[in-house]
Amino acid sequence: HLFGERGILRRMMAQGRMTNMIFFGPPGTGKTTAATIIAKESGMNFYKINATSASLSDVKEIIAQADNVFGFGGILLYIDEIQYFNKKQQQSLLEYIESGKITLIASTTENPYFYIYDALISRCSVFEFKSVSAKSILPVLYRALDELNKENGLSKEAESEALEFLAACAHGDVRHALT
Repeated sequence: HLFGERGILRRMMAQGRMTNMIFFGPPGTGKTTAATIIAKESGMNFYKINATSASLSDVKEIIAQADNVFGFGGILLYIDEIQYFNKKQQQSLLEYIESGKITLIASTTENPYFYIYDALISRCSVFEFKSVSAKSILPVLYRALDELNKENGLSKEAESEALEFLAACAHGDVRHALT
């Protein structure tokens, strides 16, 4: 619904329009993958941090690069699990978003309207990622099997019923299905 033929993210990328974004939705629905695709398409310098382990100094170190030659193409900062940044850490991003030094893509599995600072939300477009249907997970499992076979020089097969069962048991979480 976001990257499909009529998807808003696809249209934004086609028009070369970048905005600050917050992705929210259940685990394994493609939030990090989407940010990576957008980063590749944008041509910007891509930095990825996880708010569960990053600190404010990590963010400042990345932002400092916007002031030198390495920041020439612009900086796209992806913060995974942004709900784990406290209010002060989230507030520190505002100055750099407003000045255009960084473009932010943040992701969360929690409702951003409860866990993300209001002033940050007001400067971002919020996109909801939905659980992935078992039908849509199935091709991913087939590709994974092909990749494992190539990687290990094997020619293993799986019954379609077994992969359908795995896809259904994943409850919309592609990562869980692959695991």
